[in-house]
Amino acid sequence: MAFYLSVFIIIFSVIGICSADLSSDYYEKSCPKAMYTIKNAVANAVTNERRMGASLLRLHFHDCFGCDGSVLLDDTSDFTGEKSAKPNSNSLRGFDVIDKIKSQIEKLCPGIVSCADVVAVAARDSVVLLGGPSWTVELGRRDSTTASLDTANSDIPSPLLDLNDLITNFANKGFTAKEMVALSGGHTIGKAQCTTFRQRVYNETNIDSSLATSLKSNCPSTGGDDTLSSLDATTPVLFDNHFYKNLVNNKGILHSDQQLYSGGSTDSQVKTYSTHPITFDADFAKAMVKLGNLSPLTGTNGQIRTNCRKIN
Repeated sequence: MAFYLSVFIIIFSVIGICSADLSSDYYEKSCPKAMYTIKNAVANAVTNERRMGASLLRLHFHDCFGCDGSVLLDDTSDFTGEKSAKPNSNSLRGFDVIDKIKSQIEKLCPGIVSCADVVAVAARDSVVLLGGPSWTVELGRRDSTTASLDTANSDIPSPLLDLNDLITNFANKGFTAKEMVALSGGHTIGKAQCTTFRQRVYNETNIDSSLATSLKSNCPSTGGDDTLSSLDATTPVLFDNHFYKNLVNNKGILHSDQQLYSGGSTDSQVKTYSTHPITFDADFAKAMVKLGNLSPLTGTNGQIRTNCRKIN
């Protein structure tokens, strides 16, 4: 997937964690087949295109400015949503998969399951399908009736950020440096556009020379901005800890990724994850639960959209 930011460099416009109104069995009685329907549709989509698993994970990250489905809204003549924001435009994918899932669920349980919950569950199911850990997705989010282009542009950081800026951005949203490093492991799957790593490949010295040569062959110094390269060239469609092994060997694709292992305070955490995949899986799952519970709309706030692309 074309990551303007890293799949996990997710910055949210609202700080608190508020999950009191969410529960893992929220749809048990009102739409008992919802989870199976999502899982089956995601399995079909990922089977057809392995990259879609990474795309759906990234879609959840980008939605979690409040985990409210705002990123799904299309622009209209009098409304500009988040899809045209620089981190999203020509790179965020998976909208059609979410549409298909929502359509199937609406036939089963009209007006019950939110688009935001569909996105959250699809992300978890995608990671599991690609060999990663599972986690309990708290449910009961409602969908926003608006979106913010300005917030999407201003809050999602560039892949050119240095370590201190990454730590600060995540801390501002309630995440520790350890959680930031764990969430960064989402880059064990997915793809990045040439424009996001060109400066690193041509100007930085802390990059494996063979990797740089390989990337240059697909990413010219000028032009070809949208050409794609895997964020983890070793196991690009498996959710594992090779992302961290790559960083230890100066094989991070994005500048912001390699900053996690560059002589700074997060080196030891990267080193741990590079040799202890079970520890990474556990920490990633915990961080994803926290991510998914970040300031959702609940109760009477928002709505349950019938069509994820537009408000009711």
